[in-house]
Amino acid sequence: MNVEFRKAQLPAELRALVRVDHKIFLKADWFPPSYWKLSEPYWLLLDGVRAGCCAFDLRHDDAGPLRAGSLYIASTGVLPKFQGLGLGRLMKAWQLSYAHNHGFTRLLTTTRGKNVRMIALNKKFGFQIVKKIPNYYAGPPDSAIVMELRLKKRPPK
Repeated sequence: MNVEFRKAQLPAELRALVRVDHKIFLKADWFPPSYWKLSEPYWLLLDGVRAGCCAFDLRHDDAGPLRAGSLYIASTGVLPKFQGLGLGRLMKAWQLSYAHNHGFTRLLTTTRGKNVRMIALNKKFGFQIVKKIPNYYAGPPDSAIVMELRLKKRPPK
């Protein structure tokens, strides 16, 4: 099994990102195409097949503009037919590696309060819950869990 992370080519792959987003997440959580255009999306490829995607927002998180050194993980998703293979864990490890390699010292992400699998995965990687926002999500209503991970700055090579 060959796993690869590749930056999505926009605008050429915008429709594909939207289709994958729609297959992974609830309708209320879909990103509009305009958001994908402003984010930095990456494909998770399994033997060359799109198995999921993630997106970073380098401008802001759910609370407003990002502080210097912060990276907001706006989306992490694996298509249902590829779930249960450890790809979510692999994607999270890749996201941390990406952050380290690009000099970020703080990661933020937000997830539905009922998404216990994502909350548990983030906790396994050291993320801590920093805030709960009641009634953040609609369709179905749910709270948002904001999680943060502080990274140690790597010494220069």
